[in-house]
Amino acid sequence: MIMSNLATVITGASSGIGEQLAKQLAAQEQQTLVLVARSADKLQALAEQLKQAHPIRVEVISLDLEQVGAAQQLVKSVQDLGLEIDTLINNAGFGLNDLFADMPLERIQGMMQLNMVALTELCHAVLPAMRQRKQGRIMNIASVAAFQSCPRFAAYAATKAYVLSLSEALAAEEKANGIKITAVCPGATATAFHDVAGNNGTFLTKMMDSAEDVAASAIKSLNAGKPVIVTGAMNKPLPFFNRLLPRQCVVWMAGKLAAT
Repeated sequence: MIMSNLATVITGASSGIGEQLAKQLAAQEQQTLVLVARSADKLQALAEQLKQAHPIRVEVISLDLEQVGAAQQLVKSVQDLGLEIDTLINNAGFGLNDLFADMPLERIQGMMQLNMVALTELCHAVLPAMRQRKQGRIMNIASVAAFQSCPRFAAYAATKAYVLSLSEALAAEEKANGIKITAVCPGATATAFHDVAGNNGTFLTKMMDSAEDVAASAIKSLNAGKPVIVTGAMNKPLPFFNRLLPRQCVVWMAGKLAAT
């Protein structure tokens, strides 16, 4: 087992894209993994699986990043393990599919806290040490929804537009410091996201990419230093369509896809 105090922290690691990122990074790299999610049982099971398959250290932190102050708690917990965050993967997040005015405000606020605030706080916390080391990696999971307004996913798309904008700006700011920052923009992906969002059975979920493929593209792009990656062959043209078509047309199409 390689002994080092540098670690890769993956939020939302208990399932979906986060789980696949953990599995693929464990196979490709020998850096300590810190898996973060609410479900302690799932994290422990994944950690044991990874340790049996690969000669790496794996730590588990059970934490709900939707709670105010949780990001600071996570950073302290990693430090208490004697580790420094060399790679931060902000994967935790969720979406809601409904008319904005019909959603409970508390759920919208929780989504904003997790998708934007916790992500921002974690990025801000790790960058100073990365600057000192002249190395570091940050992967922020955005969405193809970041490129246009999405009726029925209004607040979710807005949070992901924030993630995309922030990530691109930070990538430009920190490039000279040897820090790679990538915004990953998946389309519909075969994960539990759609159970939470309430849009299983819609047209979008019939065109889903696998979490394994999304994770592979994300890791490759992060290592290559790409500021933005849109995963999935069907999704790659979407940002270009948004520039070519009238904005009202794009918004109408997005709403239709989310509802059918």
